Amino acid sequence: MKVVVLTGGVGGAKLVLGLCHAVPATDVTAIVNTGDDFVHLGLAISPDIDTLLYTLSGKANAAQGWGREGESWGFMAALRELGGADWFQLGDGDLALHVLRTAALARGEPLSRIVAGFARSWGIGPTILPMSDDPVATEIVSDEGVLPFQHYFVARRCEPRVSAIRFVGAEQARPAPGVLDAIAAADVILIAPSNPFLSVDPLLAVPALRQALVDARAPVIAVSPIVGGTAVKGPTAKLMGELGLEVSAASVARHYAGVIDAMLLDERDPPADLPVRTARADTLMHSLDDRIRVARAALAMAGA
Repeated sequence: MKVVVLTGGVGGAKLVLGLCHAVPATDVTAIVNTGDDFVHLGLAISPDIDTLLYTLSGKANAAQGWGREGESWGFMAALRELGGADWFQLGDGDLALHVLRTAALARGEPLSRIVAGFARSWGIGPTILPMSDDPVATEIVSDEGVLPFQHYFVARRCEPRVSAIRFVGAEQARPAPGVLDAIAAADVILIAPSNPFLSVDPLLAVPALRQALVDARAPVIAVSPIVGGTAVKGPTAKLMGELGLEVSAASVARHYAGVIDAMLLDERDPPADLPVRTARADTLMHSLDDRIRVARAALAMAGA
């Protein structure tokens, strides 16, 4: 069974890991948001891709879900001594990915080839594809002006009030090599319970990628990011309120209208009238067993 999953960072990585235990890992392809990518201190950083790499290689910090386990912070301490910008944390081990990626991009290598090389080095079974090798930048229109995504998300901790979200470069972006082929060959396509507006929308903003999902022969199933009528973590609920949306799985399903065929809801969610077929399961993913359970529930829904 060939499974494709569209994903952002921490929440989506949990589902991808579960899928790799529910089906052969080599049958899984993760298409990852790159709207969060940015250049910091001269380094090219791909936060969501790196979260997938760390999670699937067993190197992720288990407590926080991002960064490396057992990380050290000597670089950040030295940076602060010199008055450098310290709002974005770069661990000593984490720097290896950023330095190598920056050097490879400077040589003209595409991001997709760079990521594939990292995955091979760490023996990662599933295929990890950036949504595009072309630059796409998420911008937040807020009461503090237009903010680059990482300044909104990390530096300002999602505090500004949001009125709109833009994906600069998405209209001109082409899906990375392998993305359209993976979607066309898939037996199941899942949208991870990542933030629909910040993590999934950048992928859907790439015209050819969105059209491939619409045309796909496989069922497209979203795993709802709403649990018990609210978001588990992150700014999803706050963002939905600021955009004038009800915080509910129904709102997310309507947002994905025309792309998804069905949605997996959390069993704690109140009854709802959704525009697509639904099934219910316990979608909280604290442990590996939880992640495998949610992956199997989504696959079972596809089979139905």
